[in-house]
Amino acid sequence: MRPVLKPGLETVWRNRDTVQIGIDPRRAIALTGMRGAAGLLRLLDGSRDRHQVLAAAGDLGMDAIAADRVLTLLAAAGALDDCPAGGHGALSAGMRARLAPELAATSLAHRDADGGAQTLARRQAARVRVHGASRAGLWIAGLLSAAGVGLVLSTGPAAPPPGPAGAATPPPPAEPGAATGRTGTVTGRPGPGTGPQSQSRRPADLVILADSHGRELPGVLVSHAVPHLAASASEAIGVVGPLVLPGRSACLRCLDLARTERDPAWPLILAQLASQAATDPRGCDTVLATMVAAQAAAQALAFLDQGAEAAAAVTNGTLELVLPGWQWRRRTWQPHPQCGCQHQA
Repeated sequence: MRPVLKPGLETVWRNRDTVQIGIDPRRAIALTGMRGAAGLLRLLDGSRDRHQVLAAAGDLGMDAIAADRVLTLLAAAGALDDCPAGGHGALSAGMRARLAPELAATSLAHRDADGGAQTLARRQAARVRVHGASRAGLWIAGLLSAAGVGLVLSTGPAAPPPGPAGAATPPPPAEPGAATGRTGTVTGRPGPGTGPQSQSRRPADLVILADSHGRELPGVLVSHAVPHLAASASEAIGVVGPLVLPGRSACLRCLDLARTERDPAWPLILAQLASQAATDPRGCDTVLATMVAAQAAAQALAFLDQGAEAAAAVTNGTLELVLPGWQWRRRTWQPHPQCGCQHQA
């Protein structure tokens, strides 16, 4: 073990005898009897293994038994990470620096003892395809790439040009040189032998349907057992979900069938929408597009990091944001008995 204090937590002293690691009570821990241990805490930077930390503490005049006890208490309280001896795989120093906030946050959120290394490895191995030409769709791709997802394919026309001086424009991709917003473009750092053409043929771990997807695409994804998440923003309303787990949860056709029961004209409305080009403007301002993108990216990362259980909020449900309330609310949707999607996957 190469102990390091969790990078996302601040270390402060409550008094000369009590150290507090973390500020917010929901994350913080406090240890008493720590007088004279400040030097030991400074040694916990991940550059030494436990034996080396204890030896260095001895050089500072600290009793080895007391130092070992402090390390044990810190580990039991969840304040220590085990810094990987080899860093984070093949990541460059620049990539590690860019992803440091992601590592720190996931280590705290999931109480990982490895500093988020396994979560990052899962993200780096993940493949996500984002369908949609909306601002929300483009920003979802950028957020996932910035969060460390190894391969993000963004399908849609070119992003809109920057607005006039003072107008809001979409955030640029986080990874230097990465491109989003053009048909078939790729974000992230693909490995050897994974050029754009071969990448497009690789099965995705998750597909995100952002606004402008073909009506036939969700059915194809269900038949091929590909998990997919819907996200949209229009008419001053944002919707994220459902997360469709083919054969396990409600699909988009289930939602259409449920809406048809409430509104018999819904199939006719769908047919008209499918034949119309997207209106401009779509009633989606910058803040709404950003919030939808952030929520969709958060649910996608929960699914990639920890599995479907972690994305329960959008499984058999949608998260909906109606302006001007700016408050997310959940709506429940169940598999529809007339859909048959539970038997297709």
